[in-house]
Amino acid sequence: MSIKSKMTEKTLHEIETITGVKLTLGKLIWSIREADGISQVAFAAKLEISKQHLCDIEHDRKSISPKLASEYAGILGYSKEQFIRLALQDLVDRDGLHVQIEVTPDLRKAA
Repeated sequence: MSIKSKMTEKTLHEIETITGVKLTLGKLIWSIREADGISQVAFAAKLEISKQHLCDIEHDRKSISPKLASEYAGILGYSKEQFIRLALQDLVDRDGLHVQIEVTPDLRKAA
């Protein structure tokens, strides 16, 4: 299992601590792109979206559906659960609902 698939709540919290801002899916995607040293054009092509759309996502001007977040996580090799959680949290925050979204293990998989 790769390190990318082991992204945890602790890891995400550490990113928030380092950056000093609340982590959004857009900010996470930006940090992944920057850490990998990939241009917006190349990264957008990888996700099969336009450079402008990627820019809007990275700057939190566009939301991503949970389904699309899962697809992006698969393409990038990261935790689908964490991408989905952040996508849902972004939607909840934009609606001003003051609810914290958490990820819990799917116990049905273990059975």
